[in-house]
Amino acid sequence: MKKGLSAFIILITLALFFLPRTGLGVYGPTQDSNDLRLQDMLMLILTPYIEKDLRSYYNPKILKDVSPFVTPLKIELIETKRNHFRGFDLQITFEIEPTDGGHNISLGKDRMTYEISVGPEVKLINHTHLKTYKYPPE
Repeated sequence: MKKGLSAFIILITLALFFLPRTGLGVYGPTQDSNDLRLQDMLMLILTPYIEKDLRSYYNPKILKDVSPFVTPLKIELIETKRNHFRGFDLQITFEIEPTDGGHNISLGKDRMTYEISVGPEVKLINHTHLKTYKYPPE
């Protein structure tokens, strides 16, 4: 039994040692790339739209005294779609964890889909509130 367990541990250790490094850490990518830079630029451009839409949902439904703040690090890209090959009507879906902006306390989790088209025109087409986190009292 001990011999089989030792062989299994050695096998796992060797497999992990020889696996290719992808640049992904526990908290996301650890290396820069063109895709990551483009995604970050998109997040920076769309953050004002996302914050505006989240404010209209969170205030006053969920929180009265705190406005949600969005940092690009708390936005996860879920899916992108295009209406047809090289078409310029695009959809992008995110999962977002807005914070309170001051202490970086997460307020909840939301899934939002935007339609982006020529103009540029940015329009929210779906918002699903997934979870509300308990905000600590002052």
